[in-house]
Amino acid sequence: MSRSKSAPAPAAVILDPRAKLYLLLLANMLLFFHADARAEALLTALFLTPLFLAGRWRMGLRLTACYAVLLGLGLLSDAATLDTAGGASGAASASGSGADAWIHVVGLFSVGLRMMMPCFITGAYAFSTTRVSEFVCALRRMRMPESAAIPCMVVIRFFPTIGRDYQRTRDAMALRGLASGRLALLRHPAQSLEFVLVPLLMNATIVSHDLSVAALTKGLGRPGRHTRITEIHSVGLIGRRWRSARSRWH
Repeated sequence: MSRSKSAPAPAAVILDPRAKLYLLLLANMLLFFHADARAEALLTALFLTPLFLAGRWRMGLRLTACYAVLLGLGLLSDAATLDTAGGASGAASASGSGADAWIHVVGLFSVGLRMMMPCFITGAYAFSTTRVSEFVCALRRMRMPESAAIPCMVVIRFFPTIGRDYQRTRDAMALRGLASGRLALLRHPAQSLEFVLVPLLMNATIVSHDLSVAALTKGLGRPGRHTRITEIHSVGLIGRRWRSARSRWH
């Protein structure tokens, strides 16, 4: 009896860690140099593309839906502003001033969050697809001093560790029947502050200290040239041209 072999899954396309750092820098520049809605949406779609190519479909769809909602709220606020500027006056405008005020407040917060969404997207892509060893190797390829590489490595390992501690705290609270459920943190803010936020803040200093000690124990702070097992290579046409140019000169 013959067995049918399933087709191999397509390999995920993951960028070089240095390219991820450049994307993160570009996203921060977009935050400081304000662009219009069309250019911002186009660049956000560009930032979302590597996330889908890496196979992070669920995360990419969530971030896309979040950005679309924020963009829609911002456009609704702009439309309400134009209607208020060129609309009717008197009693009609006075009756709609309360609703317009809430629309403007929601639009203000949505525009602020929407401007930070490119940073969130590139940060989520970099954190979810980069191992610590790859990031350290990329920093050393960029001739980054160890005094800057070690804090960056601690920061990369800090957030996943805090996330696991948060999940354990939520599991312990659910086991004791304290603020269980998805929206429990919003329905019980006092319990959330007492049983979630305070332990995480107290544990954050311990986690950062432990990660720093672990980094120094592995010899990352020793002077001289460091050996590495992880190898990183730039992908795409630019990477191939760069490697071919280097091979010609050497």
